[in-house]
Amino acid sequence: MSALPQATSNGGVVLAARNVAKSYGSVHALKGVNFDIHRGQVTTLFGENGAGKSTLMKILSGVVKPTSGEIVLDGEPIVFASSSQARDHGISIIHQELSLAPNMNVRDNIFMGREIMTATGVDFAEEERLTRLLMAELEEDIDPLTPVEDLRLGQQQIVEIARALSVNSRILIMDEPTSALSASEVEVLFKVIRDLTARGVSIVYISHHLEEALQITHHAVVLRDGTMTAYAERRDIDLEWIVRHMVGDNFDLGSPPAGYEMGDVALSIEGLTVPDPGGAGYAVVDDMSLSVRAGEIVCIYGLMGAGRTELLETVAGRLKATAGTVRLKGRDVTGRSIADCIRDGLVLVPEDRQRDGLVQTMTVGRNLSLASLRAFTRGLFTSASRETDLVGDAIRKVHIKTDGGGAAIGSLSGGNQQKVVIGKMLATDPEVILLDEPSRGIDIGAKAEVFKLLAERARQGLAVVYTTSEVGECLSIAHRIVVMRRGRISAQFGPDVTKEQIMAASGEAVHAH
Repeated sequence: MSALPQATSNGGVVLAARNVAKSYGSVHALKGVNFDIHRGQVTTLFGENGAGKSTLMKILSGVVKPTSGEIVLDGEPIVFASSSQARDHGISIIHQELSLAPNMNVRDNIFMGREIMTATGVDFAEEERLTRLLMAELEEDIDPLTPVEDLRLGQQQIVEIARALSVNSRILIMDEPTSALSASEVEVLFKVIRDLTARGVSIVYISHHLEEALQITHHAVVLRDGTMTAYAERRDIDLEWIVRHMVGDNFDLGSPPAGYEMGDVALSIEGLTVPDPGGAGYAVVDDMSLSVRAGEIVCIYGLMGAGRTELLETVAGRLKATAGTVRLKGRDVTGRSIADCIRDGLVLVPEDRQRDGLVQTMTVGRNLSLASLRAFTRGLFTSASRETDLVGDAIRKVHIKTDGGGAAIGSLSGGNQQKVVIGKMLATDPEVILLDEPSRGIDIGAKAEVFKLLAERARQGLAVVYTTSEVGECLSIAHRIVVMRRGRISAQFGPDVTKEQIMAASGEAVHAH
């Protein structure tokens, strides 16, 4: 791990929230929070989903107005009428859920709403030149003219970061900036953050990757249920301090469920080869074989590009393999459609819940029942009471915090949205569930609930396969940890493995702690 970050410039308070409260009807998202942002330093905000982190950041960046309290900029109270007015004062925010236009190219996304104009119109050449400079600074080889929808999630996150950097902000708020980045991309981002703070830029950093955030922070603030519960400087905190203030003492992500017999092989993958979806001419999954028994929980760990996502998407019917077979309880299901796989009892919870897992215009209930239409449909008619029962059952079983099935999906925190996606798939009563990064962008409490839920279902005979890029999550509920590297299995371990062994097998450099 690198040395502790050094405070730069005078570290005075540049932006502050004073007794800020925010209510949405009867829900108090923030209850009189005081929060300081220091010049040229990184202030990290920790807290579970629903603790009020994103609400506070939206207030500081002018997206929403506080119900009471005030914002102080350079010692003077200020009211932002909009996010563009906050941006004029040098405050930018990188949102957790990407806000890019997928049908536009990288250059146009970065300069959208701030086009560089000449007498004859937009200066596309200058915008392209500046985009190339930004990509070089972020050490990412992305052509400015590439449509954003052709980029993988991690690269889209880089574009979002580049857009914020292009504004030359003095205060940059980063909400989960690394949730889709590979280890090497995180290193580059941290280098950029250190460069920015050295130039006097203030960073507010929100992350669920706690160990990672500790590498760059100068100050840590913990929010819990809309209240600031703890504040300390970097030298006074460690991982246990953060977790204790976030969720209370004695917290862990669970252990492999025991005390029952595993069943026969539920999922069998033999010699699976999958070409790169981007047409790069190499195999992202290379002659891979794996079998998972009923009641077994298998974790697949690997760096970005190891082939984890492509493996799951091929098994679930989203991508096509060029070789190999997939069998479900002995039946050949290779190349079946997604709908056929769901019908056969093989389901996938995708990594990008906003794009692939949820319908944003539908209610919580409709999202939950979407994959189970057959359960309450007879001919052309659906049974409302059957659907209501199914939705109520799913909300209870998956512990979703919501006003009920009629609530808008957007009203839920990230962790609860993730539980809706998992609940939707569990409602189909599958034999095998595949989960791609099920804890991406959700806090430690929600993670524990998700893992507990999967452990309970494994006891009932469900075969569970999940991928993760966080080593700590391998050492939670998995009976077996499979490490992937360049499309192949490089190692398999039991639950008594160490973090260092897993990282070494993945090709990741192990930092000395």
